[in-house]
Amino acid sequence: MGGKPPKRLALSRRQVLAGAAAACSLPVWGLVAQTTPRPLATVEVARGIHIRRGVDEDVTLANDDAIANIGFIVGRDAVAVTDSGGSLSDGRRLRARIKEVTPLPIRYVLMSHVHPDHVFGAGAFSADQPVYVGHAGLPRALSLRWEYYRKRSEDVLGKDTVGPVVMPTRLVSAHDEIDLGGRVLELTAHGVAHTDSDLTVLDRQSRTLIASDLLFVQRVPSLDGSLKGWLKELAALKRITVRRAVPGHGPVSVEWPHGSAALERYLLILLRETRQAVAQAVEIDAAVKTVARSEHGRWTLFDDYNGHNVIQAFKELEWE
Repeated sequence: MGGKPPKRLALSRRQVLAGAAAACSLPVWGLVAQTTPRPLATVEVARGIHIRRGVDEDVTLANDDAIANIGFIVGRDAVAVTDSGGSLSDGRRLRARIKEVTPLPIRYVLMSHVHPDHVFGAGAFSADQPVYVGHAGLPRALSLRWEYYRKRSEDVLGKDTVGPVVMPTRLVSAHDEIDLGGRVLELTAHGVAHTDSDLTVLDRQSRTLIASDLLFVQRVPSLDGSLKGWLKELAALKRITVRRAVPGHGPVSVEWPHGSAALERYLLILLRETRQAVAQAVEIDAAVKTVARSEHGRWTLFDDYNGHNVIQAFKELEWE
């Protein structure tokens, strides 16, 4: 499709997309009573790969934005952090856990994409003077969104819970490698998919894929990039021979590629039913209530995110 937007979409599209712009931060923010965050515990999913399972919740004062799977990889000479958490305190707990496990220096902090639950803990590692590694598109994404994210986070978590923006100092435009000493990590910058700044990590030694938010398990996916792009990147990842994958949300590890089956099913349903809605001249606000509803009950937080996903898919597919 091209040219002037169909008249049938004009009013509802403007109304709905205005709300979508405000919601682009992903995840949703909420307020609950203050509790003391639990000490950070990790699971060793493969030798030297330690992962903290995030809670399947939206951001609240109680959970301190500890909702993403984050962790670290220990080599012979150094450590790489695989995402730093959703707040300074979350990052500090991760750093303390690393120090409990190994005296080796933290040489790299990998930043998988722009979303706050994965990068707001980055400032907790500044004293280590690590190399911050991210997708070539991450600086722009952070520049556009950081201040909005910071304000929304501090509205829930409190002042000075995020700190100044931390920009990657080593950019990956396609492929790169870092060596922790006898342990090489292969880094891949992906096309627009979950976001426009997705970076994955493959530990060559254990054949473990740190997929971050290109893989959601149990918790409903959040689309903030390209639906077709996500399916394309997921297909490419499925061709990699690995023993396990670490999702950005869900269990600390899953078998691969079997662990991607539910995500792929959801994305394909979203694609097919959104295309049908566009072809049948269904208004966006009506499509939000019907598209992918067969997936309700299969995912936690479905009602919080599916509507946003439908809106994002509509924006992408109405011009095919």
